[in-house]
Amino acid sequence: MTEPAPARLAATLLLVRDGAEGLEVFMVARHRQIDFASGALVFPGGRVEPEDETLGGDAYDLRERALRVGAIRETFEECGVLIARARGEGAWLDAARTSAIAARASGVSFGELVAREKLELGLEALIPFAHWITPKSMPKRFDTAFYIVEAPPGQIARHDGSESVDSVWISPRRAIEDAAKGVFTIVPATRLNLQMLAESADVAGALKAARERRIVPVEPIPEKTETGLKLRIPLEAGYGVDSFEL
Repeated sequence: MTEPAPARLAATLLLVRDGAEGLEVFMVARHRQIDFASGALVFPGGRVEPEDETLGGDAYDLRERALRVGAIRETFEECGVLIARARGEGAWLDAARTSAIAARASGVSFGELVAREKLELGLEALIPFAHWITPKSMPKRFDTAFYIVEAPPGQIARHDGSESVDSVWISPRRAIEDAAKGVFTIVPATRLNLQMLAESADVAGALKAARERRIVPVEPIPEKTETGLKLRIPLEAGYGVDSFEL
């Protein structure tokens, strides 16, 4: 029997804000040549890198620190938002400072950039939202931590034009509805997390719900049915279902 591929650590960040019609989340459209969720509307994020383990101090264990740093780094690289403050200051970086840092980021690692710019990463601001693990039957697997954070006021979120080719601030319900109409492609994990996010009317409610929720790891188990393939998930994960069809 073939051993399943190892699940590589990854981190995803739900950037949320209060818009004119309520809660909005920032999402990016993946480039169609990307080998995971190509062409899909997703939350910013990606694989954790070895350097992520070395940043952010000692407030968390090695795995949690790497995940939180990875979520912040990927979000900065993918959409230009940096959850950080100048060392010794309390406020998040503003748009002008973040843009200036981004302009100086070429050719240096994220760790070098953080040190050179004298930054403190806002690891503590990230609230665990969900935990998904790719099924063992898949050739490429990820062990992904989802976090939620209020977007720093004034910073401008955008897509990078490389891994992501479009971006949008959108209400969770609108994203789900547009996907059902074929406007967007959304993978099941993203759709279920959008449904969970849609239960909150505003940022305060979404952050409160995340703090109070018990995070249950979700590793879907494939099951053949008469109509196709079903994936089973733990009901206690809080999505209101114990399976979904592909």
